[in-house]
Amino acid sequence: MSSPSQSVPSSPDAGTGVIIERTGDVLAFTLNNPVHGNEVTGAMFDAMLAELLSEASEQRGRVLRIRARGKVFCSGRERAGRDAASIRNETARLIEFKRALRTSPLISVAEVQGDAFGFGFGLAIVCDFALVAENVSLAFPEMRSGLAPSAIMAYLGEYALPRFAFPLVLFGDPISPHRALQIGLISQVCPPEQLAGEANALVQRILRLDPAAVRRCKEFFLEAQQNSFEHNCRRAIEALTEGSLALFARQK
Repeated sequence: MSSPSQSVPSSPDAGTGVIIERTGDVLAFTLNNPVHGNEVTGAMFDAMLAELLSEASEQRGRVLRIRARGKVFCSGRERAGRDAASIRNETARLIEFKRALRTSPLISVAEVQGDAFGFGFGLAIVCDFALVAENVSLAFPEMRSGLAPSAIMAYLGEYALPRFAFPLVLFGDPISPHRALQIGLISQVCPPEQLAGEANALVQRILRLDPAAVRRCKEFFLEAQQNSFEHNCRRAIEALTEGSLALFARQK
């Protein structure tokens, strides 16, 4: 593992449109396709997904920062498929990436410095923390092209009440970061010049926590959302026992 002050590229080819770097316990994905509004291409998906899958098996880091270069955070994703097989493969990769990001042992922090549309908005939402500059626009515009945004609808209802979530995907109207915060889709709204500093402070706060406890906390939190109250109560006994034993072991 690199020292906290050393930045080590994990991906040798930034030409894929995403820069992947490690600095100590922090992994960073920087979208670097500004000419196309940081649209996420197949190569970008492959690079980020490979890193997330590697992290899930090796657990080298603790925090994932997702950010972008240019004026736009992310305008959506590339739609290159033109037949059923290629379109299915594209969408399967999209869903696998979202699943890997959401279930990653890393605590994910999105730094949204510019407009985020479609996949870009969904990417920020699925992160554990989404910090958004107050002057940007957020939207799911897919229905304006006649395509229902099923990928985001698969989990949007877990973040916002249906009365708020459904109009967002049905009409595609842009909303402000303050509105997104109000209905539960993002974590924090920042003045643009303070966004990086707020993200830095959040990352440092996460890094001060016990690494093993953080992983257990995220794992149980995600699991609890999918199960019944009775199941969660039974699982809590096991989780608290495991966590307490680990705490006692560290205190010795």
